[in-house]
Amino acid sequence: MSKENYRFSCVDCKVCGCEEEDGMYPDFCPTAALMDGGPESTIFDEALNLYVDDEEINRVTLAAAEVELENYCKMTRVEEIAEFARKIGAKKIGIATCIGLLKESAVAAKIFRNKGFEVYCVCCKVGAVPKLAVGMDMTHETLGKNMCNPILQAKLLNEEKTDLNVVVGLCVGHDSLFYKFSDALCTTLVTKDRVLGHNPVAALYQTESYYKKLL
Repeated sequence: MSKENYRFSCVDCKVCGCEEEDGMYPDFCPTAALMDGGPESTIFDEALNLYVDDEEINRVTLAAAEVELENYCKMTRVEEIAEFARKIGAKKIGIATCIGLLKESAVAAKIFRNKGFEVYCVCCKVGAVPKLAVGMDMTHETLGKNMCNPILQAKLLNEEKTDLNVVVGLCVGHDSLFYKFSDALCTTLVTKDRVLGHNPVAALYQTESYYKKLL
């Protein structure tokens, strides 16, 4: 895509003025547009009002900020999730896991239980639904007969009335469906990347060498 055909946004910014008290803003900056009183300013007010006026959102916002402030570069991700859960008053943590990461999810569950939480986990193959039942053809069975079932994972955790759901390695798109159908707040412990050992940012670090093909 040529530069003439796309709209500049935050990924094209080189100054990050929104991080400074009196920062400079490029012409395409959404923060600058908000400050100019344009139509986006209504969106700004709506978002800010939710942080302040909605009791649950305010509680989650302050909890997230406290976890960052108190544990910056001190706690691992799994520890931060447990601390966040504690601060929002969660009692029951749900885990939506890939079947290939059940061992890792068992360790996470042990950590959460050790910190006083009730834990309930649902694996992606729950229901044992054949892929052919939802319109996939037989070629998909080369990776296994039964489909991943993120909607059922979410609905079963909804039935368990979990207070916070933690995603462990769901496939791209399956995670999207899980987030869509989960009643509880969600956070992610593991993002699946089979090639890079579930460390997808490694590809971004290597775009000038091993993964130059991506650019």
